[in-house]
Amino acid sequence: MERFLVASSTAREWRAAVDECLERCGKQVSTQKLGFIYTTDAHSKNLDAIVSRLQAKSGVPHWVGTIGLGILCVDQEHYDAPAIGIMICRFPDDAFRVFSAIREGFEEFDKANRSWLENNFGNFAIVHADPTNPKLQQLIPAFSEKLNGGFLVGGLTSSQSGNVQIADRATSGGLSGVVFSDKVPVVTGLSQGCSPLGPVHTITQAQRNIVITIDDRPAVDVFTEDIGELLAKDLSRVAGYVFVGFPVLGSDTGDYVVRNLVGIDPRNKVLAVGELLSTGDPIMFCRRDGETAREDLVRMVRDVKQRTVGAEPKGAVYYSCLGRGRYTFGENSEEIRTIQHELGDVPLVGFFANGEVSHNRLYGYTGVLTLFV
Repeated sequence: MERFLVASSTAREWRAAVDECLERCGKQVSTQKLGFIYTTDAHSKNLDAIVSRLQAKSGVPHWVGTIGLGILCVDQEHYDAPAIGIMICRFPDDAFRVFSAIREGFEEFDKANRSWLENNFGNFAIVHADPTNPKLQQLIPAFSEKLNGGFLVGGLTSSQSGNVQIADRATSGGLSGVVFSDKVPVVTGLSQGCSPLGPVHTITQAQRNIVITIDDRPAVDVFTEDIGELLAKDLSRVAGYVFVGFPVLGSDTGDYVVRNLVGIDPRNKVLAVGELLSTGDPIMFCRRDGETAREDLVRMVRDVKQRTVGAEPKGAVYYSCLGRGRYTFGENSEEIRTIQHELGDVPLVGFFANGEVSHNRLYGYTGVLTLFV
């Protein structure tokens, strides 16, 4: 594979933005096969027209992507203004398959892709999803299983105007993206945005999303011990700083899924969290701050780079949580610049998501990096 072509535009008018991106990509555009596109909300109403213009003017037939409240391109983060980022790639014709929104089951996906899957080992996919689909928590692991335990990366659309994805055209309502065969080598990594505040406990009594007891003790008592005396004296300070973590069973890297702490009842000594719970679930508490997030991001990027075994990355995609970016790392594109500082100058696009996908799970407050090598 050749080094990918990448460009962005902050032109306000969508036709001018598309043309500027393609001009910056150069004359090699017409020989490419697949493009990634991420746009900010300002272009959401014109996504179908944007994709049609990209296809017509570039000759690149296949495009995947979505909208983000913020997008990433090379070493810049774009927020609160019109922006488009594209990355165009040359792959063998049979090395990938774009698929439209999977909303409930896989009948249409199977019908459209059966022949390709029979002739190609597809076990890696980049996915974009509509956060309003109530079945996502089931669809994501089910799709991984359909790809023989395949590895998924991606994110949920973040938008104030419409949850639209792109899979050769504008689509919505489910899970869409592109499946790659083993002809396309990749390396991927996950960075947590939080750090543990205490040990892993066990939920011993729960009702829906309410934690009643932990380790057979009142949930709030365990919580206040773990977060420390200073925070425990003023629980109003924990909002946006302390979260609930659920360790991923069987993980050999200490992964955990982070969910919001949505309520504390000191009188009844119970906690409310943004997740349905069961007795016996492992639980921990964690904090989010810029320093620990930066340290873990650097660790992850260095690990991913090491696993390329010296191969030069052709391009990369990066999906980060809305709560990261400028809110965790700073206003000056510090998250993406930290990545590029470690990688070197690598073509890269992505967006700030309403939830991040890694392997077969939906995460929060994480960053998911994939290198094409």
